[in-house]
Amino acid sequence: MIDICLIIPPSLFLLDERVFMTLGILRVAAALEAAGHRVEMLDLSGIENFDEAARLHAKSSRAAVFALTSTTPQMPAAAKLAGVIRAARPDARIILGGPHVTLINAAARGERRRQAPGRAHAALQRLCETFDVLVAGDGELAVFEALKPQAPKLIDADDPKSSLFLTNEKLDSLPFPARHLVDVQSYRYSIDGVDAVSLIAQLGCPFNCGFCGGRQSPSLRRVRMRSTANVVREIMELHRGYGFRGFMLYDDELNVNPQMVALMNAVAAAQQEAGVEFRLRGFVKAELFNDEQAQAMRRAGFRWILAGFESGSPRILRNMNKKATSQDNTRCVEIARRHGLKVKALMSLGHPGETRQTALETKRWLLEARPDDFDVTIITTYPGTPYYDLAVPHAGQKDIWVYTYDGTGDRLYSREIDFMEVADYYKGDPEGGYRSYVHTDELSPADIVSLRDAIEREVRQELGIPFNSRGAAVRFEHSMGQGLPPFILRQSQKVSP
Repeated sequence: MIDICLIIPPSLFLLDERVFMTLGILRVAAALEAAGHRVEMLDLSGIENFDEAARLHAKSSRAAVFALTSTTPQMPAAAKLAGVIRAARPDARIILGGPHVTLINAAARGERRRQAPGRAHAALQRLCETFDVLVAGDGELAVFEALKPQAPKLIDADDPKSSLFLTNEKLDSLPFPARHLVDVQSYRYSIDGVDAVSLIAQLGCPFNCGFCGGRQSPSLRRVRMRSTANVVREIMELHRGYGFRGFMLYDDELNVNPQMVALMNAVAAAQQEAGVEFRLRGFVKAELFNDEQAQAMRRAGFRWILAGFESGSPRILRNMNKKATSQDNTRCVEIARRHGLKVKALMSLGHPGETRQTALETKRWLLEARPDDFDVTIITTYPGTPYYDLAVPHAGQKDIWVYTYDGTGDRLYSREIDFMEVADYYKGDPEGGYRSYVHTDELSPADIVSLRDAIEREVRQELGIPFNSRGAAVRFEHSMGQGLPPFILRQSQKVSP
C-alpha cells in the first residue's frame, strides 16, 4: 500500500468553479482505494491562492506520489502546481493525466503517422519536461502502471489494443467515483430548483466536428457504454447516500446510445419503486433527437436538454462538419417543446469562413427558435481537433496557422497559444471578458469578440434570459498548527485489505 495525493487544479476561467465535480480523477481515486491504497484528495476548485494551499500540503503530506488531472484551460494552473510541489518535495513523483495529455498525445500520434513532427510533438516534450509520468486516455487502470518504480515517461491508455483501455465490461466492473473524497455539499447546482449532482453514463462521441477535441483519440471518439442497471444503481446510491433528486448526465450526447430509451424507462421505474421524483438534464445530438426519446426523457424526469447547435448559418454548419442542418436544429427545439422539455442552445463563433453575415444568421436563428437558455462562445483550436491538427503554418505570418475546409475552401486562422501559460481563450465573463485567438478572411479577432458580445446581449434582452451569475473564489487562510479545511483536503478513512 502507498500514499498518493490526487489533485484537482482550479478552473480559473469558469464563472463558478464549484458546479460539477471532476469525475475522472474521482474514478481513479475509487480504483486506488479498492486496491488498498490510501488516497489524499486536494480539491483546489475555487481556491484563489491554490498554490499556497498546495505548498502547505506538499510539505506535510505522507504521499510519495502527487497526481494531477487537467483539461487544456487548466494547464497553466497545473504547471504552476507542478513547480510548487517540485520545490517543496523534490523527492516526490509528479504524474499528469486527464484530457490535455490525451489530446496532445493524440495530436502527436497523428503527426507521427503523417511523418511530420511539429507543434504537438513540441508540446508533448514540454509536458515530459514538467512532469515525471504522463497518462494519456483512461486513467482508472493506467494509474497503477504510473505508480511502478520503473514507469515509462508516457503511459498510453488511449489505445483500444491496450489492456488499460476501458471496455463496456470494465466500465461496469469499476467502483463508482469516490465522491466522499470531496466536499460534495460545496458544489452548487440545481435543476428546476432541485439540488443536483453530475454523473456519466457513457463515454465518447463518434462524430468529427472540426472544432471538437479528441477526434483522433479513441478514448474520446469511441462510444463506450455502461449497462442500464449499473447507471441506475449509481443514481439510486447518490439519492440514498446524499439525498440528491437532481442528476446532470454529462455524456457527450445521450442519444448516440441505442439503448437510451431503455435507460430512461429504467430510471423512471426506479423512481416509481422508490416513491420519489427526480429531475434530470443532459446533452443530445440534434439530428438524432426524436419524439420517442423526448417522451422517454420526460417520463424519466428530464426537464432540460442541451444541444450543440453551434451556428444558424448553413455554410458554417457545413464548414465545421456538424452533420446537422439548421432545420434539424429547429426541429430538435420543436420536439423538446412538444414534450415539455426546456432547451439550452450551445452556440459558437469563429469557424472557417465566418463573416458578419453568418454571425447574424446565428443571431436570427436564436431569435426564431427561442431557446430557453443559450450561450455563445468563441472557438479555440485545441490540440486533437481537426482545426488544430490539420492546420499549416501561414506563409507570411509567424505563429499563425491556417485550417482550410476542403468542401468550400473557407479558411480559419489561429494564433499559436502556449497552453502551459495562457487560458483566457476559454469562455470568459459574458460582459466584456472574451478574447479571440482566431480570425477569418473577413473578421478580425476584435470583430469576432464584438459580434459575440452583441449577439449575447441583444438575444438575452429580446428573449428575457438573464446573464449567468458569477461565483466568488475563496481565499484559503492558514492558521499556524491547523491543516487544510475539509472543503479542500480529504483522505481515505479506510481502505480495502
